[in-house]
Amino acid sequence: MQAQRHILVVDDHPDICEPLAAYLRRQGLQVSMAFSAAQARALLQAQAFDLVVLDVMMPGEDGLSLCRHIGEHLGTPVILLTAMAASSDRVRGLDTGADDYVVKPFDPPELLARIRSVLRRLARQLTGPALAPAPVLSLPLPVRRYLFDTWTLDVERRELLDSAGASVTLSSVEYRLLRVLVEHPNTVLSRDRLLDLTAGTEALAFDRSIDSQVSRLRKKLESDPRKPSLLKTIWGNGYLLAAQVSTDASPS
Repeated sequence: MQAQRHILVVDDHPDICEPLAAYLRRQGLQVSMAFSAAQARALLQAQAFDLVVLDVMMPGEDGLSLCRHIGEHLGTPVILLTAMAASSDRVRGLDTGADDYVVKPFDPPELLARIRSVLRRLARQLTGPALAPAPVLSLPLPVRRYLFDTWTLDVERRELLDSAGASVTLSSVEYRLLRVLVEHPNTVLSRDRLLDLTAGTEALAFDRSIDSQVSRLRKKLESDPRKPSLLKTIWGNGYLLAAQVSTDASPS
């Protein structure tokens, strides 16, 4: 039986947070609540969550700041809740590392569908594409690591390692984007193609954010992000990872 998914709902309004938590529990999810960013940080430090539903406008530390912290230090998927419906606000939220963006007032079944969508995307990234049935001895070993330039992308741990073995934190969006790039080295990928490969049929949630995520990746991969030699822009066409990529299937 699949383990129950644990969701953290963060909203300073109990009249939103508590009914939403009750609804999600009725749908088979385990739910914890926090009514401030400080409470959420304490819970995130104490235990692991599969996904965070996070209100943007809260007193004290706001949701965007907390989302950025989660992306940089934990990598837990985040769905933002906000009353701000402008496209620029959505892009700003996604640029902090959020996986999706839901505008208040929202329909709980729609939010549930988005939660399940993000969790499915994460599961696909962790397990990879299904292999066709074949004799056990003929099945290839799953790729555990991609090695390129001076970097190693550890698929099992969803971790980027530099030449010294030090970990470089990736948000869930950055991880998906980098994995697509290492799986298609020396290949020009358009923005639309990157959206398709990173988010499948749910690509609309990431519209306009590819450029920002590439910029964030460059800051982590390149010695001089202003003159990229590894993650290149092919003007008018898209992006290209200029590197020879090898794979490693041996256990960590």
